Amino acid sequence: MKYEISMEDRQILRELAKKQLEFHHKEENQKRITEWYRHNALQGERPMIHLEAGTFQDEYMPGRLRCQGDFARQVEEKLYENFQNQELFDDDRVTPDYYQVTYDTFFRLFDIKIEVEHTTVGNSESVGHHFVSMVEDLEEDYDKLKPTVFGVDLESTRKKYDAIQEAIGDILPVKMGMNCLYSVPTQMIVHFMSMENMMFNMYDYPELFKEMMDRIAEDTLAYYKFLEEKHLILPTVSYEGVGQGTWAFTKELPGYDQVGKKIFTPKDVWGFMDSQETVGISPEMYEEFIFPCYKKISEQYGILSYGCCEPVHPIWDRCISKLENLRKVSISPWCDEKFMGERLQGSKVIYQRKPSPNYLGVGAQLDEEAFRQHIDTTLEAAKGCKLEITQRDVYTINKDISKARRYVSIIREEIAKYWNS
Repeated sequence: MKYEISMEDRQILRELAKKQLEFHHKEENQKRITEWYRHNALQGERPMIHLEAGTFQDEYMPGRLRCQGDFARQVEEKLYENFQNQELFDDDRVTPDYYQVTYDTFFRLFDIKIEVEHTTVGNSESVGHHFVSMVEDLEEDYDKLKPTVFGVDLESTRKKYDAIQEAIGDILPVKMGMNCLYSVPTQMIVHFMSMENMMFNMYDYPELFKEMMDRIAEDTLAYYKFLEEKHLILPTVSYEGVGQGTWAFTKELPGYDQVGKKIFTPKDVWGFMDSQETVGISPEMYEEFIFPCYKKISEQYGILSYGCCEPVHPIWDRCISKLENLRKVSISPWCDEKFMGERLQGSKVIYQRKPSPNYLGVGAQLDEEAFRQHIDTTLEAAKGCKLEITQRDVYTINKDISKARRYVSIIREEIAKYWNS
């Protein structure tokens, strides 16, 4: 990609940079920043709310974009994303006072090139897709598991940073940063093996499967060591993303004031892991085949967030509760809310609830009464816990911004009624 920004596009980006800074300095934004720090420190007074818009922003984002150049449009979209939640939905996602640029790193497990086949709608690719199975029989295909390849493209990173800095840096600071360290081993396996083959191979070649899982752990740790030695691990203490729809705000980890004074390690930052692909195996098999790899990786992090759509309650007592650095756990629509509420009550782990996306994403009209009952069930189950509500996996809002904004306001109304009562 050419990191070029025309004079016309530059002016558009500068206007947006000013707008982002204005949103950052608003009183409500500053208040919510303080609330996020308190929340992640287990001292918050109310549940925090985030509506993740990335899955449906194609319904409103293209009409807002004015830049003509490909790279400029990427920067423009990122600027909008930095303040769109505050502007459009009024949830608790906060607007930063800088533009983050990340290093162009890569990690290719076993040097396998992943192939994806998409379904199409008209002339466009749809959400539906299929991963081509590159490894089917683990014993016969084990030689396909080559050494894992990872690295960083410093030249492209520098060109990207310089172009953005030149365009908007005098208005909005441009800063090198990173989101949490992110590792999802079973997802990577399914991407080159398919879920069906993963389960058959776990059963047919248990020792070989365990060997593969241990290689994944060791290769991940080697990658983290590479990031550490290249000084590519950067603080995750504020606006940085932490996996599935939450944010890093914390004073428990080293901040940007330490950059250059110390070499950051995985122990200095947030990490995220999940294992959605193993919902079809027993807790005993998860403990035997999957958890050793996950534990080895996760214990490298300073603070851990775990889980996405998978229900964690079947493996909570046996495995997940034993992760000593765990701070947030996903309570998905398929999770036993009451069970997890009982387990997390008074603990140091935040109950990160992911409500069903159907209330917002299905149908043109919002069924307010049904949604209130859904949220009230969560508020009852999570009493005595530190609660966070993250709405994910909504792929359409029927192009109705007011519907999404009302959705957030209903959550606030129910919290106000029942949370501290």
